[in-house]
Amino acid sequence: MSTDLRSFLEKEPTALAPYAALLELSDEGLDRPTAADSPAHGWSGRDVLGHVAAWVEHALAVARELAATGESPTRTEMDARWDAGEGDAVNDELLAAWRSLPMDEVRRRFTATPEALRAALAGVRGGRWTGDPDLLDFFRSETIEHYATHLPDLAEALRQAGR
Repeated sequence: MSTDLRSFLEKEPTALAPYAALLELSDEGLDRPTAADSPAHGWSGRDVLGHVAAWVEHALAVARELAATGESPTRTEMDARWDAGEGDAVNDELLAAWRSLPMDEVRRRFTATPEALRAALAGVRGGRWTGDPDLLDFFRSETIEHYATHLPDLAEALRQAGR
C-alpha cells in the first residue's frame, strides 16, 4: 500500500465524522428542509447525507472497477457528463433518488458505503493503481474534499433541526 493511500485511509474517516451528527436526528429532523436562501440551499439533513453518500458510492464503484480490471467506465461516463455541463442535472438525479429511499436505507447506506470504500481501497495489493496521483486525487475529491465543501450545508441542516 502506498504512503499516500495509507494517509488517505487515515484521514477520510476523520473528515466524514462531523456528518454522524445527522444520524442522531429523528426522521422528522432529517427531513426538515433548510431555507432556500440558506447555505444549504433548501436541503434537508437527508439531502446532505444523500448527496455526500452518493458521491462516495460513485467512488466505490470506481474503486471496484479499478480493482477488477484497472479501468473505470463509471468514472469515464461521469467525467463526460460533468465536462458536458451536466453537473447540476447529475446532482438533481442523485437527490431525487435519495429522497425516494426509506430513512433506514439512507442511514444504512451513509454508514456502510464509506466503510466499503475504505475496505476496497485497503484491499488493493501491490500498488497496482493506488500510487497513481490522478486516482488518489479523484478519491480525495469525491470524499475528503467533498465533505469539507458541504460542512456549511451540514451546519445549516443541524441548525434547522434544532442542534
